[in-house]
Amino acid sequence: MNANRYADKSISEYLNELASNKPVPGGGSASALVGAAGAACLAKVVSFTIGKEKYRDVEAQMQSFSKELKTLRENFMQLCSEDAAAYQNLSGVFKIPEKPGRAEKLEKALKEAMRVPLEICKNASRALKLCPAVREKGNKNLISDVDCAVSMLGCAYQSALLNVEINLKSIKDEKFAAETRKTLESIKGEIA
Repeated sequence: MNANRYADKSISEYLNELASNKPVPGGGSASALVGAAGAACLAKVVSFTIGKEKYRDVEAQMQSFSKELKTLRENFMQLCSEDAAAYQNLSGVFKIPEKPGRAEKLEKALKEAMRVPLEICKNASRALKLCPAVREKGNKNLISDVDCAVSMLGCAYQSALLNVEINLKSIKDEKFAAETRKTLESIKGEIA
């Protein structure tokens, strides 16, 4: 699978694949797409703030936000494809008959299937942290776009979290699971 295959597709193509009877893309991938849309909405507000005389005093901050939001959108789109690849790999391991080495392969595949939505959660948290400043200092004509971004980024976070938790339940490595839960608690605290 192309490492970023969904970034090259139209929205219609992606949604048709999401709605199909194919195993991928699924909910994890869709949560990354929603995150990308949320970051894009926030970037729109920033774009309408940059270069406006009325907002000259926040120009440098908005330029910085613009760069970070571009990176976050790219991250989300990469994760959109990575989630599908991780799930495809996990599905393949589940099909392997019980034999020596299968348990290790399954553990590795579960960790990767959990890593990708965890990254989606982290990226959603990073983007959400920008929202209060953009809402307060950004172009007031686009306040509803900030609110839409908050809603979408929150949805991306919650949707990805479901995938983290479902995979975490099956991981046998207790130290890894405990570290992941600690990371989740930190992210939850930041979002709250």
